[in-house]
Amino acid sequence: MPACCRGGVCEEMFTPRQARRSLERWRKGGLDDVERSMVELAAGRGLEGARVLELGGGIGALQAELLAEGAERGEVVEVVGAYEPYARELARERGIEERTSFRVADVLEEPDAAEPAEIVLMNRVVCCSPDGVALTRRAAALAQRTLVLSFPRDVAWTRAAVKLMNAGLALFRRSFRVFVHPRSALVAAAEAEGLRPAGGGRGGAWEYAAFERP
Repeated sequence: MPACCRGGVCEEMFTPRQARRSLERWRKGGLDDVERSMVELAAGRGLEGARVLELGGGIGALQAELLAEGAERGEVVEVVGAYEPYARELARERGIEERTSFRVADVLEEPDAAEPAEIVLMNRVVCCSPDGVALTRRAAALAQRTLVLSFPRDVAWTRAAVKLMNAGLALFRRSFRVFVHPRSALVAAAEAEGLRPAGGGRGGAWEYAAFERP
């Protein structure tokens, strides 16, 4: 299963080469099934006039899709600067370069680095750190209307796969690790900021969930 990360350890895993491959994969196949479902949930209450914030967004494919479907503006906030040129290239190809921006920041270390948005997205991000629950709460606080996130399923076979992956990373002296956070903890973090569950689903090793502000 793919991994994700936060902070300085990200750059040892997500190099410019990996960022370029993300763009190449998007060019070949577009969004995967989980990502398409996330976009549908995010658009559920309409997109007209909406600002979209994608935290840990990599090349920004999800917010780009929402902008193409009618959202007004978007921003990618990412801890790995290597993604920026490829995010900008994707934006040019989608014809949205004047309506989106890219910022390198960690919203837990810099709480004011991202402005609130009607729609906030986090795709395969909370698995990056032991602070994944805190990151979910921060994302929920930024969501003026809707939060949609994906995360590894908290089941035995996924936990076993992550344990094996982390053992391999340790063997190769990598500091990066993957984390499986309890779904209940992620839901509680979103609810603590006034959001309520609004749908979701599963796809392979991943689960996705939407939350809305009443």
